[in-house]
Amino acid sequence: MSSLLQVDKLTAGFGLTPVLFDVDLELAAGELVALIGANGAGKSTLLGALSGLVRVSSGSVHLAGRRLTGVRPEMIVASGMVHVPQGRRLFSTMTVERNLLLGAYRRHDRQVREDLERILGYFPTLRDKLDREAGTLSGGEQQMVAIGRGLMARPTLLMIDEPSLGLAPNIVDRVMEIVKAINQDGTAVLLVEQDVVLALDIADRGYVLENGRIAMHGRASDLRRDSAVRKAYLGV
Repeated sequence: MSSLLQVDKLTAGFGLTPVLFDVDLELAAGELVALIGANGAGKSTLLGALSGLVRVSSGSVHLAGRRLTGVRPEMIVASGMVHVPQGRRLFSTMTVERNLLLGAYRRHDRQVREDLERILGYFPTLRDKLDREAGTLSGGEQQMVAIGRGLMARPTLLMIDEPSLGLAPNIVDRVMEIVKAINQDGTAVLLVEQDVVLALDIADRGYVLENGRIAMHGRASDLRRDSAVRKAYLGV
């Protein structure tokens, strides 16, 4: 598989205070990579830095060979990298359909409606809720809208931050099945997830972030068996 995302020696943070230090990370086209670590390790900050929302002080980010360091967030979306943030961040008083279509706000092609229909194929439970305000949906349904909105931009890389947060276990399983299906259909995924077992179960590879630095990385199956990972994140 060819390299899609290449992150080299990335240092980033807020104001004069770095949160990430010399982060190296890569992701191949069509791959599903999990980013795991304790609360406060810098996982969400890393996604923010990749999507242009957090200031990068040094290092570089390339997507499909194009340098994205310092590029405005909307241009990063246009380049093919889309960020589904923690907490969904929907427009609660807008309809579900309007929220989904906002994901295609930069597009001017004639396939937007076709893509909406395709994305509803992943989330059939949303079909009869398109006219409802997004804020009236359950947490799981809102997460589906957030992921669907991201897909409407036609990303080559979809970054999803903590999709299981606040959801019932059976809904989490369904959301993860959808994430895996999206990846199998050709969209690369960088997944930040608090449930390490779930993340490593569906991922091809994983990175462990500790105190703003990459502590280890490798195949997801190997990380699940690693004694340090099992002790720190699996409780065994």
